[in-house]
Amino acid sequence: MAHVIAEPCIGVKDTACVDVCPVDCIHPRKDEGGVAGARQLYINPDECIDCGACVPVCPVAAIFTLEDLPAQWRHFAPANGGFYARTDPSVSKAN
Repeated sequence: MAHVIAEPCIGVKDTACVDVCPVDCIHPRKDEGGVAGARQLYINPDECIDCGACVPVCPVAAIFTLEDLPAQWRHFAPANGGFYARTDPSVSKAN
């Protein structure tokens, strides 16, 4: 997993990161069902190319490389991947 979205995103869900992602690996997007019910945005670990484009545009500094993820937020790494295991398969870069 290249990047992880952590606790500062909870309740904020600013989609600036979605808009700059060149591989569309951050979900849910505004145009997808379920964005209102999602706690935060999530990065698909299988699709992220580690470009880092999302990091500087995040208004709450919620995006980290796995190596730089603060210890208190380590549980967000499996949560990001787990979101994609639980969601509809149509939530992918094909959307």
